This record gives sequence, structure tokens and C-alpha cells, in this order.
Amino acid sequence: MAEVIINGPEGRLEVRYHDVKNHSAPIALVLHAHPEDGGNMNDKVTHTLYKTFVAEGFKTVRFNFRGVGKSEGKFSHGEGELSDAVSVLEWVQSFNLDATSFWVAGSSFGAWIAMQLLMRRPELEGFIAVSPPAHTYDFTFLAPCPVSGLMIHGDQDKASATQAITDLAAKLSLQRHIHVSKALIQGADRFFNTKIDYVMVATQQYLAYAMENGRLKGIIPTRFKATG
Repeated sequence: MAEVIINGPEGRLEVRYHDVKNHSAPIALVLHAHPEDGGNMNDKVTHTLYKTFVAEGFKTVRFNFRGVGKSEGKFSHGEGELSDAVSVLEWVQSFNLDATSFWVAGSSFGAWIAMQLLMRRPELEGFIAVSPPAHTYDFTFLAPCPVSGLMIHGDQDKASATQAITDLAAKLSLQRHIHVSKALIQGADRFFNTKIDYVMVATQQYLAYAMENGRLKGIIPTRFKATG
């Protein structure tokens, strides 16, 4: 895993990047939770998503939004953080010209940013959104949602209402050729505490499903063995 400092829109951005020898391997960009709630690239959910994509053969990158860790700048309530995500995606693309697929994943606030990124970057082919804040943030920009993906949330998460996520997934799935799957983890709160392994399992299973349906390229099929 390489620790890198790159140039972002408001100064330096602190990045962690995992490379693989397979030049055509897909790329995954992982975005962390709200900076003002303790979100950073090393928080439990973000790191679990990162480890899962790494284990499944992706070239994987995570980073700290502006004002977090060694990243420069100040929190800007979403607009600047989206620009940060674009910068990191373009950075990793610049030296991975043979990558066959691009995915984005995010936790809570990071899931909201990830889904905005889908609307800006047509090369993104799938998403994993953990605890998307569907009842507190505006997701109407997904009109239409450009790609299928997975939403993971816990039934004890007070900050991310189950019904709001269910309604959002159902609404997006009404669009032609788009299906948003849901994984509801029983007994899990916002931080998934003792349930964090279920986030990994749900992600593995969805990636296996995507590969089987031709939505994921560049990885040897035997790598995908969902557990649990």
C-alpha cells in the first residue's frame, strides 16, 4: 500500500493506494464518512470497504477529504469534497490507462458524494453505498441514476432511516436497466461495531453478482467467492 500526497483543488490530499500487477484490473475509489462526525479514510467502514476491494483484486484508492488528516483545506459541505473525489479519480486514472472498470464506494456522507460522482463521471460502472443518508440529504440529482449498485445499512442506524433508503432504492430501480440492491444488516448501528464483517460479505456477494452478469471485467472469476 502506497502512502501518497497529491495536489487537490485546495492543496494537498492524503491518499492511500493499493496497486496490483494485473494492468487491466478494475479501479475502486472509496470515500469516507462526514469529517465533522469523525469520518476519515481510516475509519472502520471506509477501511473495511477498502480491504474488501483489495482482496477482490481491485486497484483501490482511499483518501482524506480536505481538512482531514494531512489533507489541506476546510470542510465545504459537499461541493469541495466532490471536487476532491474527482481529483483523486483523475489521478489514479492517469497511470492506469488499461483499467477495464471503475467503481465507487462510500460510507454515509461519502456515499452521498459517491453517488454525485456517478452523475459526473460516465466511466463509473457500479457503486456500493453504505448507510446513505437518504432522509437528511437530497438525492434528487439521481434523475436518472446512471448505473446499478448496492446500498448497505443497519436496522439500528438512527442517522440513516431504513424506510428512506428503501424508498430511494425502489425509486431508482424503476428506471430501465437500473437495479439498486439492498442489504439490511440486522442489529447493526451506524458504525456497524460488531457487525462490520457483514459489510464485507455483502460487498463480496454483490461484486460476485455483478461479475456474473457481465458488469465487472478485468478480474479472474475464481477470486470471487462470497462467504456467509
